[in-house]
Amino acid sequence: MSKVIHRSLRGKLPVAVAGKGLVLVDRDGKEYIDASGGAAVSCLGHQHPDVVAAMHAQLDRLAYAHTSFFTTEIAEELAETLVAGAPAGIGHVYMVSGGSEAIEAALKMARQYFVEIGQPQRTRFIARRQSYHGNTLGALAVGGNEWRRAQFAPLLIDVGRVAPCYEYRDRAPGETAEQYGERLASELEAKVAEIGGPNVIAFVAETVVGATLGAVPPVPGYFRRLREICDRHGILLILDEVMCGMGRTGTLHACEQEGIAPDLMAIAKGLGGGYQPVGAVLAASKVVEAIRAGSGMFQHGHTYIGHPMGAAAALAVQKVIRRDRLLERVRTNGDYLAQRLVAALGGHAFVGDIRGRGLFRGVELVCDRATKRPFDPALRLHAKVKAEAMARGLMVYPMGGTVDGQLGDHVLLAPPFISTQADIDAIVERLAGAIDAATRESKRAAA
Repeated sequence: MSKVIHRSLRGKLPVAVAGKGLVLVDRDGKEYIDASGGAAVSCLGHQHPDVVAAMHAQLDRLAYAHTSFFTTEIAEELAETLVAGAPAGIGHVYMVSGGSEAIEAALKMARQYFVEIGQPQRTRFIARRQSYHGNTLGALAVGGNEWRRAQFAPLLIDVGRVAPCYEYRDRAPGETAEQYGERLASELEAKVAEIGGPNVIAFVAETVVGATLGAVPPVPGYFRRLREICDRHGILLILDEVMCGMGRTGTLHACEQEGIAPDLMAIAKGLGGGYQPVGAVLAASKVVEAIRAGSGMFQHGHTYIGHPMGAAAALAVQKVIRRDRLLERVRTNGDYLAQRLVAALGGHAFVGDIRGRGLFRGVELVCDRATKRPFDPALRLHAKVKAEAMARGLMVYPMGGTVDGQLGDHVLLAPPFISTQADIDAIVERLAGAIDAATRESKRAAA
């Protein structure tokens, strides 16, 4: 029996022993196409030679130096690179080891900003239902993934909630996408009024919702309205682009497609492509300069922030993305993936919606297309899809509770940026087979 505390303490996982490009190999020699990049992580696939070489070179020079004593050349170069490609107003980078840490740091940085500028009464955050921002307590508190939150709810801070931007289920008949977005903006206005604008620290949102809803993009104009509301009330905008950012949707930052810039933004996953645990907060200069002019220090920190090996991996990944013009490839092949999904699954009896941007796509499964009725959660359709996909040598990222934390199933796809159209053909073919088999079994079980 394994001594590792795995995510599930029941069942047995295959043992991964090798990987190259899009493929992972288990101990029995079976190959799997990594069509989800793990959890939207492996943007360059596995064992990219340039990234491996950069990590070797850094390890030969310096593996670790604690940030209370030193900065490092590699961390400084990464920060310069990230700021150069960041949205307007972003001037600084705080390096961490992953997405949850990035969100925790962003929440604390936002709170400290208001303390430093003489507004300590701001103590509340507003976030959306059916969101996911991480598993540490602060991140879990602002997140709206109810099944993850339930048993820990007594430990979590109180957060104001508004509806997600979930057009497939929530846009009313006869309502345009723009009208729907305006209705959601009015809901945020009402929540700010309920809490009191001077009491709110920040609004927190995923630019394109990832794991909980399955690659759900915002409607046109939605984020511009939210940015206006935040500005009017002096509220910070924190964007979570841990999953959807760093090129995944076809631009380096997903918010570029919304025409806005955040005050703080969490990134991870595609930042380092899985080669090292690394994440970061991109911070507006106004936030950092307020802290510099006040106490002079951000009251936060971890042992491994700014880790040289993490910085080396992230810098190498970002250089490859730029050099090989992979954002263009994400856009082109993202369109191709969408077309192939629609061709293969658009008329499927149990596929309700196909959505997303770039190489970040979601397929929502329903029991009845006309009514959008989800499958009985007791059937655990998402888990069956995963099992059928793995049996076919395909890794995808299914999730249950899509609708409200209990009902609903979807499958998330996030293949590496290096994917070819032939790779995408194979992914869609295997996924369609997995969905056919899983839904057929679920319908029999429900009969």
